[in-house]
Amino acid sequence: MFTGLSAFPLTPVPGNGNVDEKAFAALVDRLAAAGVDSIGALGSTGSYAYLTRQERARVARIAVEHGAGVPVIVGIGALRTRQVLEAAEDAQNAGAAGVLLAPVSYQPLTDDDVFGLFEEVTANLSIPLVIYDNPRTTHFTFTDELYARLARLPQVASVKIPALPTDPEQARARVEQLRRLLPDTVTVGISGDAAAARGLNAGCDTWYSVIGGTFPEPALALTRAAQAGRPEQALEESQRLQPLWDLFTRHGGSLRVVAAAAAQLGLTAHHNLPLPLRGLDAEERAHVATVIEQLQLHT
Repeated sequence: MFTGLSAFPLTPVPGNGNVDEKAFAALVDRLAAAGVDSIGALGSTGSYAYLTRQERARVARIAVEHGAGVPVIVGIGALRTRQVLEAAEDAQNAGAAGVLLAPVSYQPLTDDDVFGLFEEVTANLSIPLVIYDNPRTTHFTFTDELYARLARLPQVASVKIPALPTDPEQARARVEQLRRLLPDTVTVGISGDAAAARGLNAGCDTWYSVIGGTFPEPALALTRAAQAGRPEQALEESQRLQPLWDLFTRHGGSLRVVAAAAAQLGLTAHHNLPLPLRGLDAEERAHVATVIEQLQLHT
């Protein structure tokens, strides 16, 4: 399950309204039909931190119901351990195949804080867990020593790592270093879409993908090329998507861009981000539409 393309869809939320369940279900339907290897509900792209427990539980159930048998990984990050445990319980009750946990906090966390969190959560899990290393959002940086400690906990099945060095040899060396630290049962997954081809070519098992949740076909093409041992083709697929990566950089991240793209394609309503998050303005949305047209990324 923790190999190939793991596609993370948006959770459409119209401003201060409730989750647009119909639109979310349709997004999941598209991913299942495209043949992604897993679906990542309630990741950062899924705005998990902005939703109530009830909303998150409902989103998890919709993802599983519409996943058509594709394994669903559900994000369970929250400020308090109690809330994480509640989210884990809801994900398991929904039928999730795995969970994804980032160490979210307001106060700075120590390594022992994070280890204690994962230790308690995995002791209460009956399904696999993905360690989510996302320093840009959490402001916590995992050390290799902490990776190794966490990987020995029960249920830990994968590590979602940030972008690797740009030099291919250094990237491969980093993945090999991680493999020496981790048990054979724990896969290594790359995040940061612009670095996906580099990560997969360096030996990562999985691409935990933002664009895969909105544009599964080009994400699958890139992933399958790397899996088949065609690194140059994977790099070519990534280069073809460079205008998207440029948009991510221009707008300080991927969420607003994919939200605008989903609306442009008619997959969601225009206002599909939870306030106080604001979507792109009309000129910026037009730029996104132009990029989609140039790349011929249509539904």
